Amino acid sequence: MTMASDPLTFVWAGIIALAVFGYVVMDGFDLGLGILFPWLGEKGAAGANDRNTAINTVAPVWDGNETWLVLGGGGLFAAFPLAYSVIMPAVYTPVIAMLLGLVFRGVAFEFRARTTRLWIWDIAFGFGSVLAAFSQGVILGAILQGISVTGRSYSGGWWDWFSLFSILTGLAVVAGYALLGACWLIYRTEADLQHRAYRLARITGALTLAGVVAVSLATPFLNHDYFSRWFKAPGIYLTAPVPILVAVCAALFVRALAKRQEIAPFLLALAVFALSFIGLGISMYPWLVPDHITIFDAAAPRNSQIFMLIGVGIMLPIIIGYTGYAYWIFRGKVGHEGYH
Repeated sequence: MTMASDPLTFVWAGIIALAVFGYVVMDGFDLGLGILFPWLGEKGAAGANDRNTAINTVAPVWDGNETWLVLGGGGLFAAFPLAYSVIMPAVYTPVIAMLLGLVFRGVAFEFRARTTRLWIWDIAFGFGSVLAAFSQGVILGAILQGISVTGRSYSGGWWDWFSLFSILTGLAVVAGYALLGACWLIYRTEADLQHRAYRLARITGALTLAGVVAVSLATPFLNHDYFSRWFKAPGIYLTAPVPILVAVCAALFVRALAKRQEIAPFLLALAVFALSFIGLGISMYPWLVPDHITIFDAAAPRNSQIFMLIGVGIMLPIIIGYTGYAYWIFRGKVGHEGYH
């Protein structure tokens, strides 16, 4: 069996894709809360209570959500080491920025519960969330626009990741996470904070849709393969349903907000993210580093993949199980003093 036909390569690609999407879904909305933090309440005690309520909606699960980031990054290193060794030097700067952002928000999350100077840690929480989300979008844009490779090594410069396209993808991810955060608050809160979340969902929904459209229109012109898959037959027959379904989800989202539905806006926002993720997969497959390294080129030896798959086969159900249990236990509406 050749490496190109080894089903284990597809299995590992699927595991990493699942981990990345799981992280985007689960950590996306709590990063979104941080992005929206300055607009979640007025000055004074009432505003502080609203921000405390927002924090309480994710307090039991926020750190567990980042397990998926570790699985995605660790899985790429273990299963596709060549791609990891090329991609990481190309995006060191935004990766470091992302980690610093996560540190800021993690420290702020814990410290704001133990101090009377909430404004300091509220700023740190918001700043860290924006920085982490923007950096993740920049990393995506840097990979999509292409990485300089000579032989089996990165041959570009320190700032090659920086471009108008990577800035665009960074802003689009910030808007998308803010949308998830607003929809999460609609689902988990009530009264004035929920009303404010509905208004924020309308604004962030429009910004997210604009970001999706802008990135989708720009991406095909980065690479001939991207263009062929989206605008030429036979690829267009497979890709055409994606923007159509995004438009349908957008229309249903507007309707759900108008009807003041609570869970539907969040599910529809997740559907838009899922469709965008599918579109990304259509554009890139089978490349991990566009035009240079495929999933088959980068795959670890078969014995290594089998060994690691045993561990993942044991741990992945445990991760999914405890994550689902935590969300089930801490379901329901939340107040500034806790659940009710």
